[in-house]
Amino acid sequence: MGSEEDFRFAEVFSYESLVHAVAGATGSVTAMTVFFPLDTARLRLQVDENRKASSTPAILAEIIKEEGLLAPFRGWFPVICSLCCSNFVYFYCFHSLKATWLKGQRSTTGRDLIIGIAAGVVNVLVTTPLWVVNTRLKLQGAKFRNTDIHPTHYTGILDALVQIMQREGVSALWNGTFPSLLLVLNPAVQFMIYEGLKRQLRRGVPRELSSLEVFLIGAVAKAIATTATYPLQTVQSVLRFSQCRQQGDRSWLLGSLKSVVYLLSSRIRKHGIMGLFKGLEAKLLQTILTAALMFLLYEKIAAGTFHIMGVKRATVSR
Repeated sequence: MGSEEDFRFAEVFSYESLVHAVAGATGSVTAMTVFFPLDTARLRLQVDENRKASSTPAILAEIIKEEGLLAPFRGWFPVICSLCCSNFVYFYCFHSLKATWLKGQRSTTGRDLIIGIAAGVVNVLVTTPLWVVNTRLKLQGAKFRNTDIHPTHYTGILDALVQIMQREGVSALWNGTFPSLLLVLNPAVQFMIYEGLKRQLRRGVPRELSSLEVFLIGAVAKAIATTATYPLQTVQSVLRFSQCRQQGDRSWLLGSLKSVVYLLSSRIRKHGIMGLFKGLEAKLLQTILTAALMFLLYEKIAAGTFHIMGVKRATVSR
């Protein structure tokens, strides 16, 4: 029993898991920085209901014209901080859980999905406050078409955390947790498809995938996961921005099932079923390119680090 527990402890706090976490965080931060304006366009369309949906370049042109050249990069620092922490936690949990569960055996699609969901739940519970803050900061100073949206005035990440806790309560930092927990299916499905495609490409001939192959399977995996879960992503953004409370209903708990159902039905009543997919073009463009570049950088950084340190990568699921 003791040796088994020692094995699990060693796998959870292993050098390999740390390398995967650092590589994933570095790759995601770099990729998000490159395609950050696309995320700005997506978020505006999700939160500002009265802004007309148009092409991504047109939305970005409007934002630059109304708010200045650097407006598409507003909120870059808090987003990057949140993304770095979030991906570090996710990649670390994903590879630690995989190593602990599989113990050197080959993985399967079902196992990848379960491990991805478990890693996602841990990630959501730990990092949601950072995402609530970065959503507020990213939209601060924006010119909204919807006059019901109230502007915020934060000087930075810490100030936003303090103000939210003082004015809205500590629980407000976990606004949108319910849809976020449902959305663990997004990275879980993404990793399941990504790992599955890797196994298919390596079937019979263990080898390192080319940069183009990694880029393409990363893009395919993210495109499928994003399209399937996009309506929940819209609800998540609105809840994090905290602009969905019904007047006079102070008992209405943000992030609850009631909140999700209300927002989804409200969007459908106002804009039809396609209202649930407002901003999808910008999201797909941003998230596919970002995920593809992130996986490419992640694989290269991890492989390079293991090579430099002279450590043989585990062959679990490879």
